[in-house]
Amino acid sequence: MLRKVPRLASWNKATDPDQVRLREYLEDTAELLAPHLVASGPWVLSLEVGLPRGRDLADMADLDNYAFPLATRLRNEDLVAVWCTKRHADTSRVLVAPAAETAGPRDTYTVRTTASASTAAYKAQVRAAVLDAAAIPAGAVQLQLSFVVGRQRNWLTLWKPTIDALDPLLGRTREDRDWHPQDGRITDLGLHVLVDPSLGHDVLVSIAAAPAAPGTEDPA
Repeated sequence: MLRKVPRLASWNKATDPDQVRLREYLEDTAELLAPHLVASGPWVLSLEVGLPRGRDLADMADLDNYAFPLATRLRNEDLVAVWCTKRHADTSRVLVAPAAETAGPRDTYTVRTTASASTAAYKAQVRAAVLDAAAIPAGAVQLQLSFVVGRQRNWLTLWKPTIDALDPLLGRTREDRDWHPQDGRITDLGLHVLVDPSLGHDVLVSIAAAPAAPGTEDPA
């Protein structure tokens, strides 16, 4: 169980109160997890964000913005998966554990990107992979993204531009805005990585999205 409330990523100046609270949360959580970090071998980070009852889980509180700062703080070369969820609950939870191989989603969209992830060209390549897909009906969404990358790639920086390109699946916040999907709808997010040196700077992305399973209340 987390001792401090999870904080969203912040790009404000270092002295901004949001940044100060984010740093305090990250340091406290790193200290909490230190005795449990996997000594060697592939490992997984799981973060469950508890939000107040009555709050719409499918609006804002983007999960990649919760997962990114904590994964960045804890990351080493053996981090191979990050899971992040949001639920109606009074508390939030975090877990680190050795990775275990499981069967992946049955239906996926796959694209090999060749452009820099910091460009609109990267997003356009990802969007092209799902452009003809059926939009997911209104409500909460479960999303898994799998990245196959070269050795030098920081796969955490691929999360946001990839999700930004998924408006054919998630819908847009406004029809006239590119790269602004309704990603607050994502209540279950799984992110995975595999290193393949032969890819160089290219990235192989697999996307699996579907309506979220029911059951968003804290059983306690």
